[in-house]
Amino acid sequence: MGRAFEFRKERKFKRWASMSKTFTRLGKDISIAVKEGGPNPDTNSRLRAVIQNAKAANMPKENVERAIKKATEKDTAAYKEVLFEGYGPHGIAILVETATDNNNRTVANIRSYFNKCNGTLGTQGSVEFMFDHICNFTIKGENVNLEELELDLIDYGAEELFEEDGNVIVYAPFDKFGQMQSFFEETGLEIISSGFDRIPTVTKSLTEEQQADIDKLLEKIEEDEDVQNVFTNVAK
Repeated sequence: MGRAFEFRKERKFKRWASMSKTFTRLGKDISIAVKEGGPNPDTNSRLRAVIQNAKAANMPKENVERAIKKATEKDTAAYKEVLFEGYGPHGIAILVETATDNNNRTVANIRSYFNKCNGTLGTQGSVEFMFDHICNFTIKGENVNLEELELDLIDYGAEELFEEDGNVIVYAPFDKFGQMQSFFEETGLEIISSGFDRIPTVTKSLTEEQQADIDKLLEKIEEDEDVQNVFTNVAK
């Protein structure tokens, strides 16, 4: 198994621990997708993907429909996706993905978290280059021949493919998301969920005390309502 497998194993138990927070973040994803491509999932591939993720997270159908309807209203604020880069204590690289309707508020909050925990909010490009930006798909594994699928996906740039809990997990470069999504839909393979990750190219090991310092900062960041995802280069 490669880096993506190890990365996934660590993150899947940590991501979106709170159900209410999960729904809030999915609601923002829905809003962004609708503002970008309209409310019809048949013609909006990004919205289609978010709806699949909402289903996988057991988000009630009425919540999804309400979020889509709200996003179509003219007075609904548009969320902007903003990436923050910085260094935490002990030189740990941190990427923070946000969705915000008030960038000034988000910048101030994220900077304060870094400052309070002996970190430094960096400039654009200061940390992002240390991570590979990739996409991932979870495909229903029933009646899927793993070897044949792997051969089919070579042309689409698939980098890792493995079985997990009866499903098939596929990782590919970030810019291959649209092609991969189209392939799965056209071949009738059921997409359970999909998304994006940032995997560090080089990791750094920490002592227990150093890890506690990082955890303090990450907890503050992850509790912020504008934060969608957080990535670090801490060795697992």
